[in-house]
Amino acid sequence: MEVSFDVKITPGVLYDYLLYHTYTGTTGLLGTIAGALLVAAYFMAGSILYLIFGVVVLVYLPWTLFIRSKKQYLANPAFKEPLHYTFNEEGMTVSQKDTSEQIAWENLYKAVSTPKSIVLYTSPVNASIFPKKDLGEKLLASLKRSR
Repeated sequence: MEVSFDVKITPGVLYDYLLYHTYTGTTGLLGTIAGALLVAAYFMAGSILYLIFGVVVLVYLPWTLFIRSKKQYLANPAFKEPLHYTFNEEGMTVSQKDTSEQIAWENLYKAVSTPKSIVLYTSPVNASIFPKKDLGEKLLASLKRSR
């Protein structure tokens, strides 16, 4: 059986992916711990500087990821057009305009679910992102056509 659908990547989808990717890694975890410790130090020591630095640390990373998702969307021409995906027994094929790439199932690194997307990692830092809001309708329509 073969299933095909199109996916449109938006800045919001990229932001969701970047949040997941960052906060499940060392950088995001250490930043969150450092910010939380600084806020806790404010309550213990009463110095407003601890609170200010703690809030800055906690807000800085999500804000920079938000800005980066916008810049990444604008800078990458591949995000301007929908990506066409086809799943079959051999693996996943992604195509756009005249280019196509086949990825065998055994070459996928991992799969995760974020609040807004299903993410199939093809390496530790590269992934195919499937927005849940689009995926449900498109996948259901594709399954009905393949019968």
